[in-house]
Amino acid sequence: MSAIVDAAPDETAVTTDRRSRWAALRTGHGSAGVVLVTIVALAGLAAPWLAPYAPDEQTAGAALLGPSGEHLLGTDSVGRDILSRTLYGIRIDLVVIFLAVPAGAVIGSLLGLAATRDGRIDTVVQRAFDLILAFPTIVLAIALTMVIGPGVWTIATVIVLAEVPVFGRLTRTSVLTVRQAPYVEAARTLGAEEGWILRRHVLPNCLEPLTVQLALAMSVGVFIEGAMSFLGLGITPPAPPLGSLIKEGTQNAYHSPFFVVGPLAVVVVLVLGLLLISQALAARSRLR
Repeated sequence: MSAIVDAAPDETAVTTDRRSRWAALRTGHGSAGVVLVTIVALAGLAAPWLAPYAPDEQTAGAALLGPSGEHLLGTDSVGRDILSRTLYGIRIDLVVIFLAVPAGAVIGSLLGLAATRDGRIDTVVQRAFDLILAFPTIVLAIALTMVIGPGVWTIATVIVLAEVPVFGRLTRTSVLTVRQAPYVEAARTLGAEEGWILRRHVLPNCLEPLTVQLALAMSVGVFIEGAMSFLGLGITPPAPPLGSLIKEGTQNAYHSPFFVVGPLAVVVVLVLGLLLISQALAARSRLR
């Protein structure tokens, strides 16, 4: 009788987890994070309407100007408006991050799930994860750039490879932990099939740590994209990713100290927002 009672509360696991995540986003940290990320995302999406100039439009005789009514953040070394390039740079970064990070999460989670099904698969997957983690991200970025050249696909591939082992091992650990829970053992004792247990009990209870990690991974993705573009390993000019703008701003800081302020502020706000969301989700998870 007690086994049946223990298993019953998990019938609403999916709904409860969903409500928990929404509740986390309504907390102080969660709300602040959502607001910051939303502002940055809307600014990038509205770049064609908000930007006063095209991102590559050059103004003759306007190189390295400071902030003014015509150029709110000044201009770069060839007379392009920094505000316009920053707004369009947000679009590039968001596309890379919001595609590459979820792709790495899905691939890693599937591999982690497969590793729990068979010992031989587990061994192969774990050794593959070890191999990827043996290389620092920057070394991996340099190696891939030498093979396929700099560009958006290089950045996306590095982010995916960096996140696959993280999500894979998190999924594997979560699945193995949930499988030992009393309600799962009760369901198995009552004759439930493993596939049904996986869909009904295991996967819903693994979503919460994966959601927390996803928000954290996106903030890491911002740093990876920025670092690669800063080092010239990412998207090539004249495209304006934020990392490239920060690099150019630091190179011209003596002549135009305000150059770097705009793109650097966007990166800080975006990372801060994602970290606040991750922190709110993690705090809610600990309370439960």
